[in-house]
Amino acid sequence: MSKQGSRIVRSDGFSWPQVALREYKTDHSPFRDITRRTLLGEGIDEGGLDALVRYFEVQPGGYSTLERHQHPHAVVIIRGRGRVILGDQVEQVAAFDCVYVAPQCFHQFHADGEEPFGFLCMVSRERDRPLLPTEQELKQLRSVEAVARLLKV
Repeated sequence: MSKQGSRIVRSDGFSWPQVALREYKTDHSPFRDITRRTLLGEGIDEGGLDALVRYFEVQPGGYSTLERHQHPHAVVIIRGRGRVILGDQVEQVAAFDCVYVAPQCFHQFHADGEEPFGFLCMVSRERDRPLLPTEQELKQLRSVEAVARLLKV
């Protein structure tokens, strides 16, 4: 039997040498010390996969952009520990925790501790662009003390 386009993306620890390491974003939105790799879903033979599987790695003290989307995210923490802003909540997360980010929920991931914070993120291949918070939305988020202490914009 043929494997018909199936493949294995081999890791070397928390690295996938055959997959390009990319800047997290190029739109100048606020973030710090984060990179990404798209592990599955961009390949020519992966057209039947209606999702992207991406690996994000946040260095100690780093964070992702505070944003929201129409599409949901499924996130699996596989390295280190951190905190995530999910709307008006702040949650501690660590390796093997799973996070569901609902549509239109503001979210931001922060690395805690001395080691990198890494997570797999699965999203639909067809998705909308991220939206940054308006001043009014920021004011509302900052009204929650736990969020205000962690929030980076």
